[in-house]
Amino acid sequence: MTTPINPRMAHTFPPPVMEARRWLDGVTFTDDNPLINVSQAAPVAPPPEPLRKAIADFALNQPEAHLYGPVLGLPELRAEVAHQWSLAYGGDIRPDHVAITSGCNQAFAAAISTLAGQGDEVILPTPWYFNHKMWLDMQGVTTVPLATGSDLMPDPEAAEKLITGKTKAIALVTPNNPGGVEYLGALLGQFMALCRKHNLALIVDETYRDFDGRSGRPHALFSDPDWADTLIHLYSFSKAFRLTGHRVGAVIADEGRLTEIEKFLDTVAICPNQLGQYAALWGLRNLTNWLAGERLEILDRRAAMEEGFPSLNGWRLLGCGAYFAYAEHPFAESSADLAKRLVRDTAVLMLPGTMFMPEDDPAGARQMRIAFANIDRSGINTLFQRLSNL
Repeated sequence: MTTPINPRMAHTFPPPVMEARRWLDGVTFTDDNPLINVSQAAPVAPPPEPLRKAIADFALNQPEAHLYGPVLGLPELRAEVAHQWSLAYGGDIRPDHVAITSGCNQAFAAAISTLAGQGDEVILPTPWYFNHKMWLDMQGVTTVPLATGSDLMPDPEAAEKLITGKTKAIALVTPNNPGGVEYLGALLGQFMALCRKHNLALIVDETYRDFDGRSGRPHALFSDPDWADTLIHLYSFSKAFRLTGHRVGAVIADEGRLTEIEKFLDTVAICPNQLGQYAALWGLRNLTNWLAGERLEILDRRAAMEEGFPSLNGWRLLGCGAYFAYAEHPFAESSADLAKRLVRDTAVLMLPGTMFMPEDDPAGARQMRIAFANIDRSGINTLFQRLSNL
């Protein structure tokens, strides 16, 4: 290749899930020993049949579903999110606080684009969600890692020591990807106070909030009447309603920031997927009970992971929740090498901790992420059998 490459793109690591899929090339799996894929945190099943029928109806009978729509999303969907989120969090969220995006990754990219540029800094707890790190690298924003220790919980006091004049935001994911841990509401409140004290944005990505193991409100951030001066909330409809291919997410922030976000969205996508937005709106209005059942199934799989881990000699479970178990392995080799050996020797595809950690952090070499949302209890038992035989 002789034409120029943006050095920031060239220095950004390849998409981890796509890289892991390439490990399957040339490997043969059998009916007796099929591949167990616990690498990607996304539903592989289509939306439930009633939602698929609704999408087909929208496609046939809603002409505007095939046209450009408002850059910040369908007004009806924005209003429904504002209404349901206000009830769920006990806060005052208006439709003009809500923007619909092409997935939650775009919500993060849009938010960061309004906050930080070349040479600025954003604090991410480690292990981090790799797409957050990738976007910061592409933008020339320095990622400042906040080590979380064996409980995977970020420490506000440790975070404060990392804040400099270049820091623009702290970004948290709860329930956490990749760690699975659920941040306590009090902890999020401490981070809110910290960010307000230093005039930073607090980004809280709650992509997996529908699968939180706790009942009631996960936090009280929105009950603060001045939440919009600090908080930026991100969400994804992909996990709740299995709309991964339709790319529908949301960002909730103050209306002034959404004015800036609108510039970003208009430039990169013009508007979110229209059919996906109608589907998300239909899901919010009609699939509450179905989603409650999905949550219970995921919680049962989480329980199966927690019950099975003691059978693995030398493995240590660090965190488990939402779609994820995050663990230390007992082998001498790096997790990057172990992940490839798992494919060859056990027909298991999972991601190594090195994909979620800074290169100079040795902890990543000892850690693995297991995305268990797409395997049932029987599949989880088979997974443990294969890992035990490794």
